[in-house]
Amino acid sequence: MSNNPSEVTSSKKIATLQGIVVSNKMMKTVVVEVRRRVLHPLYHKVVSKRSRIKAHTEEQIDIGTEVQLMSTRPISKDKSFKVIKIVSKPKLAESNLGR
Repeated sequence: MSNNPSEVTSSKKIATLQGIVVSNKMMKTVVVEVRRRVLHPLYHKVVSKRSRIKAHTEEQIDIGTEVQLMSTRPISKDKSFKVIKIVSKPKLAESNLGR
């Protein structure tokens, strides 16, 4: 095995989340809603939970776009995630096209 750092692979797995953009009113920041389903500890019923995460992005992303987030070092007080990939664009409803 060589000591070349470019050939050494990292065994650390990068934690990513996937969610939908619900707000893009801030500069270089989007609010992404991440939904997950968990089992209630007492009643053993599946419950839907959501988290609203502020994520850094350099590009303008529309509301309704599905994105993938990666955890990073803290960028600001509220931001510690970055948008790494746009999974799917929002689909326009036919009722909105006539306006």
